[in-house]
Amino acid sequence: MPKVKVKRTAPSLDMTPMVDLFFLLVTFFMLTATARPDEAVIVDTPSSASEIKIPDTNVITITVDKDDRVFFGVDGQHTKEVLLDRIAKNYNIGFTEEERKTFSLLSNFGVPINQLKGYLAMESNDRKEVNQPGIPIDSTRNELGDWVLQTRLTNPQVVIAIKGDQDVSYPTVKRVMDILQEKKVDRFNLITDMEMKPTN
Repeated sequence: MPKVKVKRTAPSLDMTPMVDLFFLLVTFFMLTATARPDEAVIVDTPSSASEIKIPDTNVITITVDKDDRVFFGVDGQHTKEVLLDRIAKNYNIGFTEEERKTFSLLSNFGVPINQLKGYLAMESNDRKEVNQPGIPIDSTRNELGDWVLQTRLTNPQVVIAIKGDQDVSYPTVKRVMDILQEKKVDRFNLITDMEMKPTN
């Protein structure tokens, strides 16, 4: 009796659901991701084993680079606009609506208040290239203290974080901490890189 040959067909796999899922995931991540703004200075933070996370919102970030320059940043566009108005009133400086908008988009900056108008008037690419001198922290021109105080008056829920380079000099970081204590800030965070825990 002759054998009946069954015709072999290549299995087909419909990829349409997989492609749909891929595009849904890409769309989800594009809509939920937030772009990280450019920082005025990059610092190499020291490492620690602490796992305490800093909140995503309501954070003042004081950055100190290896050249002992101090930079100030706060999140929230509305908070930044109100903050700039308060500083302008204290220092008797007028800022235009365009300068207020530019300031609200900055992640951080490191220029004295008397140079802030010129800094805000620059094009975005020029601001990235300019060598910012840092915010004054000496006892005669303690502008950092004014920024911290006015930010806390604008938003009392802010948390303060110091992000210092691992090569920064100790007196500079101590001066920043002293300024915070002068402004009645006794609790603040130090931003570090995560250190690998030893495995037993």
